[in-house]
Amino acid sequence: MSNFKVPGMSCGHCTAAIEKAIKAIDPTATVTCDLAARAVAVETILSDRAVSEAIRDAGYDVAAEASA
Repeated sequence: MSNFKVPGMSCGHCTAAIEKAIKAIDPTATVTCDLAARAVAVETILSDRAVSEAIRDAGYDVAAEASA
């Protein structure tokens, strides 16, 4: 599982947009958004870089954290 900090994620629309962007490139991904922590946990076959790019393409800044 990979974890990402998404400082601009502030509402349900944000979490939905991020989840949609990730699932567009990996429909089997498990995406868990923690709005309070502004963090996204993703279980996927994709690289962290690919997930980061998907989040950026959705319009959000992102920083990868150490994998859990």
